[in-house]
Amino acid sequence: MLVGVYGLGRFGSFFAELLSHSCDVVAASRNRGHPMPKGVRAVSEDEIWSVPNLVLCVAISAMEEVLSRFAGRIPPGTLVMDTCSVKMHPIRLMEGALAPEVGILGTHPMFGPDSARQGTRGLPMILCPSRVSPERLGEWKGLFCSMGLSVSVMTPEAHDKEAAFTQGVAHYIGRVLKDLGIQQSAIATVGFRKLLEIVEQTCNDPWQLFLDLQRYNPYTKEMRLRLKKSLDTVMNAIDS
Repeated sequence: MLVGVYGLGRFGSFFAELLSHSCDVVAASRNRGHPMPKGVRAVSEDEIWSVPNLVLCVAISAMEEVLSRFAGRIPPGTLVMDTCSVKMHPIRLMEGALAPEVGILGTHPMFGPDSARQGTRGLPMILCPSRVSPERLGEWKGLFCSMGLSVSVMTPEAHDKEAAFTQGVAHYIGRVLKDLGIQQSAIATVGFRKLLEIVEQTCNDPWQLFLDLQRYNPYTKEMRLRLKKSLDTVMNAIDS
């Protein structure tokens, strides 16, 4: 299977190399000087849009601009996938920008270079079908399962509602703990070391990813309000 990856940031490079273990992968990036991941062949921006399976590894906040520049160059029959950490927003953009004959499959690999350091087996992979045949959806689900990933199929709404807590709260706490300045200690408990792992797994990602996670998922505001309420409840219990 030939797959094209557009966007070679930290996650895009990681995901392109991961896919190259099972597919023939080509890639292009706006940054032409970006090194190609191992097992991935470089192509131009003009060539990438003609690849039959196209994966957009761009920031959530960049999706609209990328689609406005290139949507008209993607031929009928292409399957376009995003890898954004929210799903309602990018799928809505793709449905509005891409021709009806272009397939759309939202994906969210719920892992990255840090969390997959020990391998990807058993890690969650979410698929949110939009305009994709059952046969093509099954093909991609089978591919990701063969890579050892734990694949779930759900609606964009169900994804965002659940991810606001399973992912959004982890990134939020990670940033708060980083701002707090916690550091390794000779007397650190196991629990404290787990907190340091949260910081490591969330704060190596770009700050823009954190902002996009919080701003483009319509359910993260509820998460933050409930978190604040819980913090206030515990604080009041201590002070009372």
